[in-house]
Amino acid sequence: MTGTTSGERATELRNQTVDALKDAGTIVSARVEAVMRAVPRETFAPEADLDAVYEPWNGLVTKRDENGRAVSSLSAPDAQAHMLEQARIEPGMTVLEIGSGGMNAAYLSEMVGPTGRVTTVDIDPFVTERTSRFLDQAGYPQVTVVLADAEHGVPQHAPYDRILVTVGAWDVPPAWIDQLVDGGLLVVPLKVMGLMRTVALVREGDRLVSESARLFGFVPMQGVGAHDSTELALREGAVRLVFDEQAPADLSRLEGVLEYEPLVVDSGAGLRLGEPWATMQMWLATTVPGFCRILVDRAANEASPRPLGGLHTGMAAVDGANLAYVASRKLGGQELTLEVHAYGPAPAALAELVAEQLRVWDRDHRGGPGPQYLVYPATTPDERLPAADFAVAKRHSRVLLSWPRPANTVGSDVLHHPNHQ
Repeated sequence: MTGTTSGERATELRNQTVDALKDAGTIVSARVEAVMRAVPRETFAPEADLDAVYEPWNGLVTKRDENGRAVSSLSAPDAQAHMLEQARIEPGMTVLEIGSGGMNAAYLSEMVGPTGRVTTVDIDPFVTERTSRFLDQAGYPQVTVVLADAEHGVPQHAPYDRILVTVGAWDVPPAWIDQLVDGGLLVVPLKVMGLMRTVALVREGDRLVSESARLFGFVPMQGVGAHDSTELALREGAVRLVFDEQAPADLSRLEGVLEYEPLVVDSGAGLRLGEPWATMQMWLATTVPGFCRILVDRAANEASPRPLGGLHTGMAAVDGANLAYVASRKLGGQELTLEVHAYGPAPAALAELVAEQLRVWDRDHRGGPGPQYLVYPATTPDERLPAADFAVAKRHSRVLLSWPRPANTVGSDVLHHPNHQ
């Protein structure tokens, strides 16, 4: 618009973004709305175009490693607003942010007010230098910026009423629980079976109990808390299987598995275009042994003499020398059906297992809230752990997931995997 200054344009875009997040149901409280209208997001990404800065659903990469992978980013407004809503920040609170950048710390500083305290920590001096500089420029010099490995928290300013982790975490280190007040909240993008969910967890003594969880993606944790997945490349890397927890003992049995004729099973379960898939993914991850993620290079697959069929969902499972993945197929209008494509010398049992769990999800959990998370220290004896539908042992913690019981279910026939690794 002629005569509009960059500051006026930024304000206009900022208000449009907040309006969009309110319409989407992400922003529900007046306090989160107020801080997101007040803080100039462009100050924390001066190298980016204003329209990109204020795109509601996309983050901005601020640093990449030597392989081109994002190692630091400015989270999407949608993700930041959701985490702020999950955290329920009140004036006067003491808050620790793990993973810096400045933008979120500014929001937190606004929310705790002059009687509160915000500390933000990052392992990368490039990030903390930018964070300090941008916070000063935006008028938040009171935020304490710490250069350290957040695996150990920041004990000098503990205890904290809230800890917000803005990088993807595979585990929950003891310091994050120890430095949180009892009844306080940890909001963390936590990976379980390769699936990341931003989970709000309340401290109850030595354990954490989830209040809410939502699908979001964040750059991975660096330092001591970094975690490497196990990958198996098939068809010279055109297809990759990713195991985030313990991989099968002998992956060599899967070499050449895609040269078998596929067995395709229509599960009868379905989705609508645009419908969230998060609960379907997590249901398969917690009910199908051998669960993994499958990544397909689209161009290489299409050029293959025998391309993999279907619209790939990224979900797969292995059983010995057999592999099955979930794909969608368009029906009429907005409807999709979920198929299982299985390969190997004896794929039928695995295909039917995956298809049956898709049916169970479709019948009992589609559109539901997803599972509750419980996080216990890794040293917790088995007899102290409650029954759960799924459990996974990590380095520092044991994460248990329990699904809500369907209204038509009678008895005690839930799945239990207390020793899954």
